[in-house]
Amino acid sequence: MKLPKSLHQYFWDVDVKKLDPNNKPYFIISRLLDKGNIEAARWVKNNYGDQMIGKTLRNYKDFSLQSASFWALIYKVPKEEIKCFQEPYRTTRKTLWPY
Repeated sequence: MKLPKSLHQYFWDVDVKKLDPNNKPYFIISRLLDKGNIEAARWVKNNYGDQMIGKTLRNYKDFSLQSASFWALIYKVPKEEIKCFQEPYRTTRKTLWPY
């Protein structure tokens, strides 16, 4: 599996040439669903599938609350199971970014 060049823009903080979608699935899924466009969301769904996306929502906390809420509805993941809504992460997030 290879990340399309059109999606490289979402990985501004890493060396995309060294980024392997097979070795870092949670990072890639969360970044593309949180920051990406419809093309990114389709690529994620086609390459990882619903089960891996649900697992990412449950175990990876780098989603914005808005994105997590949206994807939870789409993939039918209960909000209370989503990592970024759980404590202590939610409280810590508010102290670091109180907006």
